[in-house]
Amino acid sequence: GIRTTPHDQFLVTERALAESDSAYERDRYTGLEPTKPGEKPRVVVLGTGWVACRFMKGLDMSIYDIVCVSPRNHMVFTPLLPSTCVGTLEFRSVTEPVNWIEPALAATPNSYFHLASCTGIDTAKHEVYCETVGYGRLSQEPYRFKVAYDKLVIIAGAEPLTFGTKGVKEHAYFLREVNHAQEIRKKLLLNLMLSENPGILEEERKRLLHCIVIGGGPIGVEFSDELSDFIMKDVCEHFPHVKDYIQVTLIEVLIHTCMQMLASVRKNCNEILSAFDVSLRQYATNHLTRSGVRLKRGVVKEVHAKKIVLSDGTDVPYGLLVWSTGVGPLEFIKSLDLPKSPGGRIGVDEWLRIPSMEDTGRPVLLALAQVQSPFTEREGKFLEELLRRIGKQNGGKAFCSKDIPLRDPFVYRHLGSMASVGRYKALVNLHKSKDTKGILHVGFVSWLVWHSAYLTRVVS
Repeated sequence: GIRTTPHDQFLVTERALAESDSAYERDRYTGLEPTKPGEKPRVVVLGTGWVACRFMKGLDMSIYDIVCVSPRNHMVFTPLLPSTCVGTLEFRSVTEPVNWIEPALAATPNSYFHLASCTGIDTAKHEVYCETVGYGRLSQEPYRFKVAYDKLVIIAGAEPLTFGTKGVKEHAYFLREVNHAQEIRKKLLLNLMLSENPGILEEERKRLLHCIVIGGGPIGVEFSDELSDFIMKDVCEHFPHVKDYIQVTLIEVLIHTCMQMLASVRKNCNEILSAFDVSLRQYATNHLTRSGVRLKRGVVKEVHAKKIVLSDGTDVPYGLLVWSTGVGPLEFIKSLDLPKSPGGRIGVDEWLRIPSMEDTGRPVLLALAQVQSPFTEREGKFLEELLRRIGKQNGGKAFCSKDIPLRDPFVYRHLGSMASVGRYKALVNLHKSKDTKGILHVGFVSWLVWHSAYLTRVVS
């Protein structure tokens, strides 16, 4: 995803720009100007998630130049992140450099990748405004620049939902990026080693070795089961002195600040894998229980450094807390003066265009993206084919596609849901709509289906 940085962090940079008489400094902050007659139209892509990479990989580079802006220079294969936390997979197995996905970003003279965050968009001028990111490793202050576009594709991703629960961002770990998985692995191993130190109180040892997962969706369930496998296969062998103390608790959660809202939208929101058929949910519950995962229902009121507080006043100590309660729009997306769909995401029409822009005045539709990453590639493919048709009809330049027929609109199809529950077992719920039962399957064959659906879509 793309995160914004408060403007007040860059006053020094802005002052330096104002005081600079160097042509180099002025050009450095100017950025990419609008394309000139005779040059290929420029497509600017915000983000390097699954859809963005699918779009860039298929874009016809004989028609367009491409500029990608993202604070992440790789695609992350999110469904496999839980496996990296415990060493089942290495981190390099779930990432792909964006320059490998679209070589034109490195090889074509007028195509670029910028390691930066987008802070604003001027749709009248067809410009995006960016600031570099250095993750604390830059020798100078980050600086700002602009990029003019002919076509803009906003695929900035999402960020974890905390629902305003106090203490989550300060004390919990999320599982959306590779660095999240790395930090979880470090914390888990550190707690295991600390718990073996002599003289440590038994109560403190139990706290250090208590792993809490908040959220009963696919990521929460998969991570919980990866942890239980890790405990049975590795902890018992390498940390035998503390193997009887380690505990995994999966809290099927209703968030305190939006419990009523969630309950009105999702009838089964206090159950794990609520999007799945009831028989599959029961199978997952039984399997997790047999694997040693303790299931608990509760409303998280506050999160502290060493404990969470439930709405009934119960304190639950922990050594590792992983928060996985779904995702929502970025603050950057919320800040844009663009029409929004329910939930705060940017609204689109039937061709995935933003309504009220240059060539449409249609109302927004509900969010179309399917949650599981491989299924969203249909949207990236649709956008790539749409821009190819527009470009071949000389509509690639800014403000030139208004009268070009767009043919068939995008049709959303719900392809079902899948989740791994560990130990070579998975759940598969394939159906054409959420109102139909479709094909239900569990066990080893479902695990093979799960892996084939995901692994065959890894780029390399």
